[in-house]
Amino acid sequence: MKPTLLILAAGMASRYGSMKQIDGFGPNGETIIDYSIHDAIRAGFGKVSFIIREEFVEPFKAIFEPKLKGRIETDYVFQSFDLKPFGIDKTIERAKPWGTAHAVLAARNQIHEPFCVINADDYYGYDSFEKMVKFLTTEVRDDHYSLIGYQIDRTLSDYGSVSRGVCEVDANGNMTEVNERTEVYFKEDGSVAYKDATGEHPLPNDTRVSMNFWGFTPAVFKQSEQMFRDFVAANENNPKAEFFIPLVADQLIKSGQASFKVIPTGSKWFGVTYKEDKPIVQKSISDLIEAGVYPANLWS
Repeated sequence: MKPTLLILAAGMASRYGSMKQIDGFGPNGETIIDYSIHDAIRAGFGKVSFIIREEFVEPFKAIFEPKLKGRIETDYVFQSFDLKPFGIDKTIERAKPWGTAHAVLAARNQIHEPFCVINADDYYGYDSFEKMVKFLTTEVRDDHYSLIGYQIDRTLSDYGSVSRGVCEVDANGNMTEVNERTEVYFKEDGSVAYKDATGEHPLPNDTRVSMNFWGFTPAVFKQSEQMFRDFVAANENNPKAEFFIPLVADQLIKSGQASFKVIPTGSKWFGVTYKEDKPIVQKSISDLIEAGVYPANLWS
């Protein structure tokens, strides 16, 4: 059975829904998500599932169905504020849904095969999709998951500090923990460092970081459902708290329920953290087209 690509697009859907076309980076207004889906199809994924807010399903379909028809199966998963499906009989006022791991849980009744999770607005590179398909078709188990580990110096912006999930990896290539470093940046000499309350700390340039590209089996839904209930109970008065995938990974590792293989890639990640990043992303994509990695017109 071919694996499924689950795309975290609930935030993106709101930008589509306002009908302000999301930023185009390719020569025909292709978005970053278009390149990810193109890579996933080529790598051998069988289905793409978009996690969106239900009110944006029609504009979303209007954008993606014509491109993807006949190329890959599509499905839509709705992330909502409703806690009743999780057996929580409460209404909690929030401005934003409950975070990325909650978004993944929203797919629990629709995904029945190994799958990977990515962000809608990050460019990951073909190598990552190819390696993930290989993992999901040959290695994944209900107690052995994965994430793609990017080299930290290939994920930074020249325009300011960024937040990165820094992975600690053991001798077997499995993650022992992931630490969110909120201020990671290039120093003037090209080395990498992060700042926290205790000052500045160097990081080796080949440190592996998570860019939210994870591989799972459907067992993760059961494994994380109780965690989510506990999280809601602990954070009902904290409207900004979010239930993130690294929190789930951390608990699964520490409780011994699952290991996470860190699959290294040399791909250069890019995304738009600062508005100054946009021309760089556009240039990166036109370089890839020039090099023959993508056709100039992605879907023609």
